Amino acid sequence: MVIIKPVNKIDVAVIGGGPAGLAAAISASKEGASVLLVERESRLGGILKQCIHDGFGLIRYGEKLSGPEYAHRDILALEKTDTHVMTDTMVTHIEKSGDGFLLTLSSKNGLIQVTANRLVLATGCRERTAKQIALFGTRPAGVFTAGTAQYYTNIMGQMPTKRCIILGSGDIGLIMARRLTLEGAEVIGVYEAKQTPGGLLRNVVQCLNDFDIPLHLGHTVTKLFGTDRLEAVEVCRVDNNLKPIPGTEKIIECDALILSVGLIPENELAEMLDIELCKQTRGPICDQNYMTLIDGVFSCGNAMNVNDLVDYVSISGETAGQNAARYNGSTRTLIPVTASSDFQNTVPQCIDTSSPPDEVIIYFRSREPRKNVSVSVYADGIEVFKKHYNYLRPPEMEKIAVNFGKQYRSMQNITLKMEKVQ
Repeated sequence: MVIIKPVNKIDVAVIGGGPAGLAAAISASKEGASVLLVERESRLGGILKQCIHDGFGLIRYGEKLSGPEYAHRDILALEKTDTHVMTDTMVTHIEKSGDGFLLTLSSKNGLIQVTANRLVLATGCRERTAKQIALFGTRPAGVFTAGTAQYYTNIMGQMPTKRCIILGSGDIGLIMARRLTLEGAEVIGVYEAKQTPGGLLRNVVQCLNDFDIPLHLGHTVTKLFGTDRLEAVEVCRVDNNLKPIPGTEKIIECDALILSVGLIPENELAEMLDIELCKQTRGPICDQNYMTLIDGVFSCGNAMNVNDLVDYVSISGETAGQNAARYNGSTRTLIPVTASSDFQNTVPQCIDTSSPPDEVIIYFRSREPRKNVSVSVYADGIEVFKKHYNYLRPPEMEKIAVNFGKQYRSMQNITLKMEKVQ
């Protein structure tokens, strides 16, 4: 691994040094490509650096690792490659330049321009903030996203609260409910507007139930109180349309409100290249090789689709990096992947029928909790895959491997359907 070595021409530029970017850089380098990995922070690893709980690596390594342990394995693997690594570096501009892409990088050594034949966007995702959910009231200190509270606690060693409420039941929020409790804070409760938890069931059990932290479904925070520091919040029940129900308001004193209200893929660089984004995932529309609708630009990890497991993030990075290194500019034949309204989203959104292999990995989430259903995949109306599920939950992403057989290269459309099993 070569650190901060300016290069003028590169085969594959990977933007983002989290788990997806690390996996992409390693796999592209193993294919013999010259690789540049650009990371805006001073250390590689992304969000994993602050995730000191275990549960990472169950699929990829068959064991439970902490976030830093998981990242360390990929960093060690990266060091065995010839990847050029630039940390403390921001990509300020990308534009198409001939057969490649011109990147303008801002580093502590000044501005650098690099030409890359292919790009891998591994920029991760960001949390929704208080501004994005339009909380009413004053703007006191003490309103944090769950990731920020995690950074204060695990990296800085600072307690952000003594008595808090958590709004939203995403996985980071559930994990922080447990973490703050272990550090001596009082977590009054987790309030979720929907009627089902937003995080993995194992986190509801291990982080809330095991620590007697109440989960209030069908509730939200409607107002903040406090001038310099948060002093209290107003919570109330919501109806089936997630609208507050008058007369159910309750004031709860606290010194912090921690938000776990969703993640959004970071795709400002993709938009800079006019890459079309999927309305459901908010990531780029990709084929099964994770190439976007712009030839030579690949996407992976949470920048493509917010995942619930880091293993899936790394697997998509490996696929994107490998295919970026192998891409030779050949013409693609793209056909759409459509799904019934029972699906929240599917990835990939299209299939390149001119590209092997015949087996395609499809990820999906159900729109609502469903029991005893079957998921079928049809190629031009012919069923090529079917699987029964006892239970599907929107927070839990499902993975299926579909072999389309002889009709692979002649397919015109692919459809996913979900049906109740009688």
